Amino acid sequence: MHQTSSISRLRNIDVYRLLPEGTRIELIDNHFYMPVKTPAMEPVQNIDVFRLFPEGTRIELIDNCFYMPPSPNSDHQISSGDIFVEIKNYLKKNPIGVVLSAPLDVYFDEKSNSVQPDIIFISKENLSIIHKKGAIHGVPDLLIEILSEGNENYDKIYKYSLYEKFGVKEYWIVEPVTKKTIGYKLVSGKYELIGELERKIGSVLLKTIVEF
Repeated sequence: MHQTSSISRLRNIDVYRLLPEGTRIELIDNHFYMPVKTPAMEPVQNIDVFRLFPEGTRIELIDNCFYMPPSPNSDHQISSGDIFVEIKNYLKKNPIGVVLSAPLDVYFDEKSNSVQPDIIFISKENLSIIHKKGAIHGVPDLLIEILSEGNENYDKIYKYSLYEKFGVKEYWIVEPVTKKTIGYKLVSGKYELIGELERKIGSVLLKTIVEF
């Protein structure tokens, strides 16, 4: 399937074609099944199909729907790298948690929501959500998304709603060309604006200003 610069919501047939060759999954009447040694076929949930993709595959699952974000461009990668390094250096002096970066699956639940945020901060008190196999199963404390061409609404609407719904305490969106940022903090289950800045992230949770 040809990937464009915009975010793509995938049909089940598209997902099926993207699965590694030899995967024991069949698609019948738009539903996934796994062949078993019985006369019946065993239905497979979308989250189970999601787990069959190799680590790093740019596939996300939001509200049980598959999406394929565009590959990040150089502006995206430069901003993401700069921000990650600044937070990493800050945490070396202030060991209040860990910072991680994409591609890394974050399972908000075990049913229908798993995404790969660009930058992930997890506080010391919350480190148990990092599983030994590498994925995160639970809700990180702070997430940062770097916009890519064509995915603005995906990060500003879909992921905003997802992160608010599951209780991510702080969410920042970065425009990599203009370096403008916008941040939100969770208050009584709803996001409130922290501020709109340029070349910096004024994190309430980290209690610092991250410049990049």
